[in-house]
Amino acid sequence: YLAPREDAPEHRHTQSAFRFVLEGEGVWTVVDGDPVAMRRGDLLLTPGWAFHGHQNVSDTPMAWLDGLDIPLVAETDQGFFEFGPDQVRTTATPDRSASERLWGQPGLTPVALAGPRPASPLVAYRWAHTDAALAAQLELEAEGLPGVLEPGHAAVRYTSPATGGDALTTMRTEFHRLAAGAATRRSRTSASSVWQVFDGAGSVRLNDSEHPLERGDIIAVPAWTEFSLTAAGQLDLFTFSDAPVFEKLHLLRTEIS
Repeated sequence: YLAPREDAPEHRHTQSAFRFVLEGEGVWTVVDGDPVAMRRGDLLLTPGWAFHGHQNVSDTPMAWLDGLDIPLVAETDQGFFEFGPDQVRTTATPDRSASERLWGQPGLTPVALAGPRPASPLVAYRWAHTDAALAAQLELEAEGLPGVLEPGHAAVRYTSPATGGDALTTMRTEFHRLAAGAATRRSRTSASSVWQVFDGAGSVRLNDSEHPLERGDIIAVPAWTEFSLTAAGQLDLFTFSDAPVFEKLHLLRTEIS
């Protein structure tokens, strides 16, 4: 949460992080000197050891969901932290960041910067693009064409334009949309996850317990917990998990009913 006209000083840490914006606009996060606009529905990345700070140039607050791989870094004793300047190093407020200008063109990689990277070089994934991709999946389903996970269930994964893999090496980030009346199959996985209700209403079932859902709710799904969603109206959810870690170790297990 960043109050009106408030700044957050720059710092960096070995933990990778992201910000998913829930409310507000008028905030810029500065990632290694690159000012990146933040708006509702946007996903912003801060790869491990990248300097970052924030400035709110508006008269309204902003709230976002933070996700970090703190448990993994702590258990492996790899946590390092360092302060940067007391203020963000630039107060510029461009509509498009340098990373978006370089990496935000679909299917086009700047040749001078091609090659493997530990995390996505694109640090901003915009809501307009996410919303359009989800809507297209459901439109194609209505036309009898493939693209949805299951009936009425559209989903996208945030990936690196450099590699096609997960945007962050230790956390999977996705956005799911359920059409009105749609329900997911019951599933369980050895990864743990967090789900943020971005908009809409419905219910979630965790093992044998059912809970109502509405905009702003957060669901924590421990490993190997049976999980399913049902939408009342259109239900939009952002989710992140530690699945990439277990995939790399060939330990991830998933069951779908």
